[in-house]
Amino acid sequence: MAKTKTIFYCTNCGNETLKWMGRCPSCGAFNTMEEHVEKAMPAGRGRTAPVGQSRIPQPIVHVSGGGELRFSTGMGELDRVLGGGAVSGSLVLVGGAPGIGKSTLLLQICSRMCQNRRVLYVSGEESEQQLKLRAERLDVSSEQLLIYSEIRLSDILDAVEQTKPDILIVDSIQTLYKEDNESSPGSVSQVKECTMALMQLSKSQGITVFVVGHINKDGNIAGPKVLEHMVDCVLYFEGDANTSYRLLRAAKNRFGSTNEIGVFDMTESGLAEVPNPSQMLLEGRPNGASGTCVACVMEGTRPLLAEVQALVAKTTFNVPRRTADGFDFNRAVLLMAVAEKRAGMKLSLFDAYINVIGGLRLDEPGADLPVILAVASSYRDVPIADDLAAIGEVGLTGEIRSVSHMNQRLAELTRLGFHKCLVPKSGSEKLEIPEGLTVFRVKNLREAIEVAL
Repeated sequence: MAKTKTIFYCTNCGNETLKWMGRCPSCGAFNTMEEHVEKAMPAGRGRTAPVGQSRIPQPIVHVSGGGELRFSTGMGELDRVLGGGAVSGSLVLVGGAPGIGKSTLLLQICSRMCQNRRVLYVSGEESEQQLKLRAERLDVSSEQLLIYSEIRLSDILDAVEQTKPDILIVDSIQTLYKEDNESSPGSVSQVKECTMALMQLSKSQGITVFVVGHINKDGNIAGPKVLEHMVDCVLYFEGDANTSYRLLRAAKNRFGSTNEIGVFDMTESGLAEVPNPSQMLLEGRPNGASGTCVACVMEGTRPLLAEVQALVAKTTFNVPRRTADGFDFNRAVLLMAVAEKRAGMKLSLFDAYINVIGGLRLDEPGADLPVILAVASSYRDVPIADDLAAIGEVGLTGEIRSVSHMNQRLAELTRLGFHKCLVPKSGSEKLEIPEGLTVFRVKNLREAIEVAL
């Protein structure tokens, strides 16, 4: 008789405990713990190697590597986030809010991948007729694209065995269920076991599997946290409901960097790539307005220009308000304290609001100087030149420190028509300054503010 054990899952975050609790110790939600009886896995079910292959441990020097086999998905922005293309035999999890464009993205890449590969698109949320209508709208049609509407995992595995696809797309993992699991589809245990089965399929047969995953109210993939540990790559599709632009980020990638981003524009005919996101982020920038400065940040190997806006207004409260959107709040408070101490700005008497245009979030130290310059511009009500940008990290003593990839940042500024740039004096001796760009080397915050204003 198979051994069983009782586990309690949090339906909000997927945390596992051995006893019931009124409040989840991981996410703090109340009354979200559900009981589930797990059966021990029978011997042999966890095999990922073909039948007959030796399971004896062997020295690593005797194992043939062969290198990772990558192929293009047909979308350069998606290939960039994946690290240069999809890897054969990998399991990729794509998450995002409802209606953000996850299914549209995966159906669009089928058109290019079907030129030399067979793709099986499994949908548990749409019928074959609905998939056909969406494919016609996206102009996707190929004999190598197979569509299948099914939610029972055993039938999907049988279909894979019959059709022998090179790529499997599952939309979505929350709709699948295993017959030997008594939980309902979308439950934590169902999601965990179905993902485990797809992972074994991917590794044993070398099939590239793309899985769509819904997110909960906190923005995380719905299901147990172990789900993200099982897959090779976790992609998050982000976007503002009020704009048509979408950002694709990698939260985990075993075959590439997690710092790359892909930018898309949602149109009537599907997702269109945005090869020049810097120009998109600077659209509509006001001319001659105070409280705005351009920052150049690195997203992986790609330099991006973003507009940082600040509004400084006299406070009516005992404690002035501080708000930051697109920038770390604690970092913003720290920078304003440095500006008050080292640059003589009496910000303790003013409310300060910081905003990054375009839905981009600036996390790197190179955005410190543009934030302070935008605050100083609004504080003095003096505009910064429209063709001036700033790069640099600000220390607690007011010094301006150098950041990485300075040559790439300066080249991006020149390409988009900027003629002036403030850079840290330290480490600027070996800079390759492009033609037509004037560089101002500053060593502290006071000097930077005087040059910019």
